[in-house]
Amino acid sequence: MDEKEESSNVVFIGSKPFMNYVASLIVQFTNKKRNEVVVKARGRWIVRAVDVVETVRKRFLKDENIQIKHVRIDSEEVESKEGKKMNISSIEITIGKSITI
Repeated sequence: MDEKEESSNVVFIGSKPFMNYVASLIVQFTNKKRNEVVVKARGRWIVRAVDVVETVRKRFLKDENIQIKHVRIDSEEVESKEGKKMNISSIEITIGKSITI
């Protein structure tokens, strides 16, 4: 991981174990003192991204008042190895600490 990735507030969801992503989000909010984190996923990993966000919000950081601030969905056309064109969906979920006055 390069320095730019390490300082980023973006977590890309993929094939690593589920709890690695949960831990990554917890570290972003606690150790790195982020107020906002973006979770990104494509294709079949979208379900995992939603599960990770909800697990962090409702189980691990429930006292931190983490809220979903924005959800962006998209799709892009890609070409498979066989040369067939297909659409891949993607999601970006922005979560952050709710500021109470």
